[in-house]
Amino acid sequence: MLDREVFYAMLEVRVLTERYRRTYNQVRPHSSLGYRPPAPEALLPADPVPVPAGLT
Repeated sequence: MLDREVFYAMLEVRVLTERYRRTYNQVRPHSSLGYRPPAPEALLPADPVPVPAGLT
């Protein structure tokens, strides 16, 4: 993919390389893994709900 690109700035190289890396490692399905991505991103809650003391 990136071997056919013409880059005009280092920022462009960084942005496109990171986009490719994320797609390759977290989005692209692999047949050997049952067509699942190799390292799916973990979904974390934005604000974890605090547990009041003594109610566990």
